[in-house]
Amino acid sequence: MTEQPFIHPDRPELRWRPFKAVQHFRNLIADKEDTEQVFHIFQCLPRKAFRGEAVEFLKTDFGQALKEREPFLPDLLDDHDRLRAMPIGSVAHAYCDFMESEGLSAAGLVAEFEKFSTVKYHDQIEWYFNRSRDVHDLLHVLTGYGRDALGEASVLAFTYGQNPSPANIFIAYMAALNMKKTTSWSAPVLKAVRQAQKSGTACPRLIEQDITALLAEPLEAARARLNIAAPTRYREAHVELRNRGINPYDLLGQTA
Repeated sequence: MTEQPFIHPDRPELRWRPFKAVQHFRNLIADKEDTEQVFHIFQCLPRKAFRGEAVEFLKTDFGQALKEREPFLPDLLDDHDRLRAMPIGSVAHAYCDFMESEGLSAAGLVAEFEKFSTVKYHDQIEWYFNRSRDVHDLLHVLTGYGRDALGEASVLAFTYGQNPSPANIFIAYMAALNMKKTTSWSAPVLKAVRQAQKSGTACPRLIEQDITALLAEPLEAARARLNIAAPTRYREAHVELRNRGINPYDLLGQTA
């Protein structure tokens, strides 16, 4: 049996296409549910160091053990019966509550990605990359950011703190600037995004955590262990928006 390579020799080096990234961002603003645009932006603004960091982690005993224990996170994250069997007040219960209330599934995000790219290289870095995609909704739960426009921008800024990909910070701040420009309100939008970025930097990389063990932890204990600060600026922005008669969850649609 051939050993699975860290990086398949046929895996291409992605090139920078910033102007195309801007066009995909405009498409995303026009339809915030068009998740495929996010994947396009990441393809247009690649972070080359990501591959090296993935290989460095995968060369460790812990990295290989984690890859063996958690080969495909959506299988774990979508098994709500298993997650609901974990203690009340755990990350698992908060995650199930969030996903069920939003009508989401981990498999759904995978399906969206596979509309964008069906090419698989079956190398070890693919496992690492997939985790960066599959923990997105778990990040919403751990950080307290909702699925409104500012919440999504803040989660991406948090992710930039974990993995400084240009695409993460590009989408986060472009979205925040778009909100500031088109609504002319003084809520701390940019400060909320910046706070999320700092929180992500302080937190150990979630994709390198034992997610099964994390799910069983009490939610507040997990946040404390991971140094995830309360999203105070985000909450302040929501209060000011609502005081102005604006629903934060309709904001992107209004600005478009």
